Amino acid sequence: MPHIEIQCFFGRTEEQKKQCAEKIADVVAETLGCKASSVSVAITDVLEEEWKEKVWDKYIATEFNNLYKKPGYICE
Repeated sequence: MPHIEIQCFFGRTEEQKKQCAEKIADVVAETLGCKASSVSVAITDVLEEEWKEKVWDKYIATEFNNLYKKPGYICE
């Protein structure tokens, strides 16, 4: 039962988020060999000025060795 959490800056519409979640669920299901109905996707909007504290420090920096797709930027 894969669960994906996405944090991004504000500015995407509900339709964009819904479409993104559906496409990600389809790719995850196909790649990992499960049903799309078994995949859940959460999308949370984060203020740009809070990105380092709420996302980088909490999820990216602490899990850097577990990231299969690393960001192309550094947050200092």
